[in-house]
Amino acid sequence: MNQDESTAGPLISAAIIRLDDKRRIDSVNKEAEALLGMAAAELSGRRIETIINSPSGPAGLPALLDMVRTGGIVRNFPVRIGSRAEEFSGPRLATILPLPAGSSLPAGVLLLIEESPAEPPCRDILDSVADGIFTVNREWTITSFNRAAERITGWPAAEAIGKSCSEVFHSSICGKNCLVAESLYGGRPVANRSITIRNIDGESIPVSISASPLTDEEGIITGGVEIFRDLSFLASAPKLAARRHNLDGIVSKSAAMQRLFAILPDIAASPSTVLICGESGTGKELAARALHNLSDRRDMPFVALNCGALPETLLESELFGYKAGAFTDARRDKEGRFAAAEGGTLFLDEIGDIPHGLQVKLLRVLQEKVYEPLGANVPVNSDVRIITATNRDLAQLVRKGMFRDDLFYRLNVVRIQLPPLRERKEDIPLLIDEFIREFSGRMAKDIVGIASQALDILRQYDFPGNIRELKNIIEYAFILCDGGYILPEHLPEPFNGATAAPEPPLSVETDKPRTLEEIERQAIRIALERNRWKKNATCEELGISKDTLRRKLVRYNLEPPGTLAADEFESD
Repeated sequence: MNQDESTAGPLISAAIIRLDDKRRIDSVNKEAEALLGMAAAELSGRRIETIINSPSGPAGLPALLDMVRTGGIVRNFPVRIGSRAEEFSGPRLATILPLPAGSSLPAGVLLLIEESPAEPPCRDILDSVADGIFTVNREWTITSFNRAAERITGWPAAEAIGKSCSEVFHSSICGKNCLVAESLYGGRPVANRSITIRNIDGESIPVSISASPLTDEEGIITGGVEIFRDLSFLASAPKLAARRHNLDGIVSKSAAMQRLFAILPDIAASPSTVLICGESGTGKELAARALHNLSDRRDMPFVALNCGALPETLLESELFGYKAGAFTDARRDKEGRFAAAEGGTLFLDEIGDIPHGLQVKLLRVLQEKVYEPLGANVPVNSDVRIITATNRDLAQLVRKGMFRDDLFYRLNVVRIQLPPLRERKEDIPLLIDEFIREFSGRMAKDIVGIASQALDILRQYDFPGNIRELKNIIEYAFILCDGGYILPEHLPEPFNGATAAPEPPLSVETDKPRTLEEIERQAIRIALERNRWKKNATCEELGISKDTLRRKLVRYNLEPPGTLAADEFESD
């Protein structure tokens, strides 16, 4: 043993436990397996409070975990190993770090339990964390840079330390809405913001970040710490999913649409007339284009016309064209949509709005494959496949005498019904990803996805305007979002004031210390409210007995709301 080895202090061996937002164990390192006496497979999915607790009681640790999950950092918090007080081993000190949320990945925490209670987490521990961690002083100079930060950015720590953070990260909020600045000047943690940074090669990387102020022993802010998670895999995952659930531009994984995907090639291969039904904004023209592109007419024209957008006289000339002299100002021949679509496909949208007089002429084209332009005496042969669409009930229009029954039967040879978006909400993430790619190219903005909170808000909406309305919402969000991920505040009203899962948050006020009793009281109250004051469910969530909960209720003077009868609460 050389002199350096003999005089060096012992390395700190830390158990690293990663938790999801429900306080369930997501992953552990070997030290955690040894400390808890269980293999990673046994630990996965278990609630942390069933095996690790605070000396002050089962609710203490969950309360701190919930608090830290929103952006704070707790250091040197005492914990004991064991599910019951009599099983507790000697106390150890834990450090709790927030883990930023991703597009579909909820926020969690990282629990570092040290073998030695005398030292704070060392660089060896921080280097084992998968998320990037760096600190800056009040001059925005980087003072530390962990191994994950090196991997994500490509910057060696030796080169990054001493540089301005903007020189290293070139983030989408550098110099404007800087998260570290917001944390430093506000003196409070800021959690789970989605942005983009650039690595050492200039490549754009989506990340989710959280920042907290750093203080000295006297409570004076000396700098800030930022934790960031690489979301590149999340940005690429929706694209892969979209390719798996994409048929010629139609994106869906819903069962109804998958059934349509299965038969659409067969429908496209037939020469039959197709009627596409569905509410406004469900993508009827997109379905018609898919039928054309999948057919043997794909190399010929696809021509679309909205029958409800033109008056009867103009609609007839648009459909069939006219000859010079057919009417005033008709100085030369003009071909109509049938002629333009010759050999290909003519898509007639809003067919239910076609005037009664034109229905006869359209019926003749379907039956005899000929038509006459305005002012012509000689019929013109037509080789056009007709696809129509409507958001109206044509059968009801037939009963009312507003639509010819013989034309209806000619159009209704093959019928496709497109479901509204409220019946295929599982497609919302895929559709949003399609729109984000479209608008990113059009608006030259570095936006890579939508945050889970914003996505949850949209999933709760019924979209009376269907896919068209969703697209308009994302286009609006692009105007307000500078880069990274679309957040709830980027959505239009009333969505930007909505919350996906209203729940009273635990305060993260690092400049106002609270006792463990205060934290415990708030944690118990939140659990009661979350479980609608059902004692069994609350005890299960907190990992405590009914007797313990009863004592806590008396101690903290917690009573059910007036709308819940006392005997109903007691009988649970």
